Amino acid sequence: MSDMITADLVDLDLSADTKEAAARALAERMVSQGRVTDLEGFLADVAAREAQMPTGLDGGIGIPHCRSAHVTEPTLAFGRSATGIDFGAADGPADLIFLIAAPAGADDAHLTILSSLARQLMNDEFTSALRTVGDAETAAALIRGDETASAQSAEEASEDTAAAPVAASTGAAAGRTAHTPDADASTGGASPQDAPAADTAPPAAEPAGSGERPFRVVAVTSCPTGIAHTYMAAESLENAGREAGVEVVVETQGSAGFARLDPAVIAAADGVIFAHDVPVRDKDRFAGKPTVDVGVKAGINRPAELLAEVREKAARGEASAPARASAGTPVDRAGDSTEGYGTKLRKWLMSGVSYMVPFVAAGGLLIALGFAIGGYKINKAPSVMDHFVWTQADSWGALLFQIGGVAFGFLVPVLAGYIAYGMADRPGLVPGFVGGAISLTINAGFLGGLAAGLIAGGVVMAIQKVNIPAAMRGIMPVVVIPLISSAIVGFLMFVVIGKPIASAQKGLTDWLSGLTGTNAVLLGALLGLMMCFDLGGPVNKVAYTFATAGIAVSDPSDSAMKIMAAVMAAGMVPPLAMALATTVRGRLFTQTERENGKAAWVLGASFISEGAIPFAAADPLRVIPSSMVGGALTGALSMAFGATLRAPHGGVFVVPLIGNPLLYLVAIAAGVCVTTALVVLLKGLRKPAPGATATDPAAPAATAPKETKQPIAA
Repeated sequence: MSDMITADLVDLDLSADTKEAAARALAERMVSQGRVTDLEGFLADVAAREAQMPTGLDGGIGIPHCRSAHVTEPTLAFGRSATGIDFGAADGPADLIFLIAAPAGADDAHLTILSSLARQLMNDEFTSALRTVGDAETAAALIRGDETASAQSAEEASEDTAAAPVAASTGAAAGRTAHTPDADASTGGASPQDAPAADTAPPAAEPAGSGERPFRVVAVTSCPTGIAHTYMAAESLENAGREAGVEVVVETQGSAGFARLDPAVIAAADGVIFAHDVPVRDKDRFAGKPTVDVGVKAGINRPAELLAEVREKAARGEASAPARASAGTPVDRAGDSTEGYGTKLRKWLMSGVSYMVPFVAAGGLLIALGFAIGGYKINKAPSVMDHFVWTQADSWGALLFQIGGVAFGFLVPVLAGYIAYGMADRPGLVPGFVGGAISLTINAGFLGGLAAGLIAGGVVMAIQKVNIPAAMRGIMPVVVIPLISSAIVGFLMFVVIGKPIASAQKGLTDWLSGLTGTNAVLLGALLGLMMCFDLGGPVNKVAYTFATAGIAVSDPSDSAMKIMAAVMAAGMVPPLAMALATTVRGRLFTQTERENGKAAWVLGASFISEGAIPFAAADPLRVIPSSMVGGALTGALSMAFGATLRAPHGGVFVVPLIGNPLLYLVAIAAGVCVTTALVVLLKGLRKPAPGATATDPAAPAATAPKETKQPIAA
């Protein structure tokens, strides 16, 4: 840490009375040493991090910190306040202030050093020494952990504390390999060392423990920045575990990445603690065990309570749900080794699509508004940089159109980038975006983006499996992986597969452009069936993605816009039909379903097919086939009427932007009426739903208990 803090970065008489003033005073020292290039910009980054979560800790410590583009090298400044400064800690103001500045691209080695400081802050002897130290040079030496003699001679009270950082570092090195960042975990075999190290830590506690072995806990700590709180919580939990005779192994999911705990360590654990303020990565690994889930500050401030709580849950036999498909982040859902390749592939693709859809929605609506305001020739308007008249509608239409065009320019790179992200995490983003941009350059379009994303993710995953020297781990995520993977993806896209994919994309476009008559109507019916088959599920998303891919260009063909219109119309049918059915034949539905029917009016009008899911879940054999029939009719009629749509979403709220809007509404109404009639007919063939009455749509409360007897799919 010798290059991170010097005496010039220490202020033992910090006179600031607010956290903003304290940060400014310490940041000015960084500026004077050439560590920060823009004082105001850096302070803005510090304030933004502070707004996410207060950085005050119990014990009189404040650790404002951030990553910033204005930092030239990882730097630490220390200030000591006589009066204390409020950093939001529960126990009062802080007198020890550490300002941690990390560059936006800080490598693993530097972040590991910063995490070492964060761990030292949990050592009472270390903080006591800082409170009594008499000069800046000794304070800097204490923080670096490289000068014990000076501390001993400077203050009698620091006799025992001067060696604390070194002792803490040495002790930690023996048993913390499994949960340090990648820079520390690069030596394969780290995990097997954890158990022996932990076993030897509290030998005296075993007789009072659980017999043959101590209680074992695995923990995950993480915070938004991943520099300080993450590692302080880990240290706090480990210290509390040693005191309680509990084996604690922590996985720190910090900015430098993280080394996954050995599955054998997780399997042997008796309980799990999550101390986090950002989502836990690969959370399903810990499923089925007694679990305590809290914020990262709880891991710092009350670790003993958390250990006691998880032990109590284990004693009661409480456990989290077994691993299952969840609605986590794409990366959380994409890495389950128990899933088949086909399932993984679908999740990777949907990861890219889910991030692309907002760009499609924003860009498509802006382009549609541009045409609505400026007319059909607005795509020929000059750049608004060269010609913009505030009082002319055409200028505003051109502005909206051109902004939408820029948004559309991101579609394929975002698709490719986040497919790769779903496969390989953050290292996949750079080659994915590069491959997607190349796809646009060679006119490979949407298909090229799919291929580029899959190739980029596969290349990064292959690189990550290569064993490399520990000394290179720090530059892997910021230099080596982006460089090698981008070069490989670029070569494949430009030289090997780009031209065939571009030809396939052109063939698909020409086929869509040539759709007329019966073929177009049949395609509309097929897309309608798909949209209503699983109401927002994978089949629905395939149809929707096919439609959005067609309009994801600045000048989509007429056929592509017809397909988009048919897909949206069909997707509106199920919830609107359920809403209408609960209105005209309320006695066939339960009280809960009638309430859901009211919400379905709005959801259906907004093109949210999921509004029909409660009805389909309760009675799938009647609701889903009826919805598919109505959706197919609507899709076919929309294509037959020649309705067009440039926006990928919006429901009835974008009707003014639809070509042939009146006939479009007729197509939707026809499908809704058919689905409603079929649902009412099929439900009428059975007994009225328990809890429903023939006379009062608002069923009395007395009938509510009977609702639970309704069959799931009679």
